[in-house]
Amino acid sequence: MLAHSPIAPMLPVVSLERARSFYENKLGLPVNEAISSEEALMFECGYGTQLGIYRRATPTQADHTAVIWIVDDIEEAVRELNARGIEFEHYDLPGLKTNRQGIADVANERAAWFKDPEGNFLGIVQFVG
Repeated sequence: MLAHSPIAPMLPVVSLERARSFYENKLGLPVNEAISSEEALMFECGYGTQLGIYRRATPTQADHTAVIWIVDDIEEAVRELNARGIEFEHYDLPGLKTNRQGIADVANERAAWFKDPEGNFLGIVQFVG
């Protein structure tokens, strides 16, 4: 059953208004008003999937990627997001080094990471050969 059901990750935010502005204006995700409320917003993503944010009193403490978007062309996606004011993380660690654009080549993927205003780690990934 679940293997055939869409998934909708939910991210905690302290300021629903600040997060809405980021996801709607910076990332270009439309709000699904029909299923959003005063305490949680659902954003429409590709292939009928959704991303939710919900109000919580304390900020996130996660130090891992919470959500990724799978893209066909990561360089184009990075350029577009840069133009919208998104700043990508840069890493120089054993097994994980990003280029000047913030893109890392890891195994069978190319990936880049950024944070939302609440500190949630978000990523974009292009799967390769």
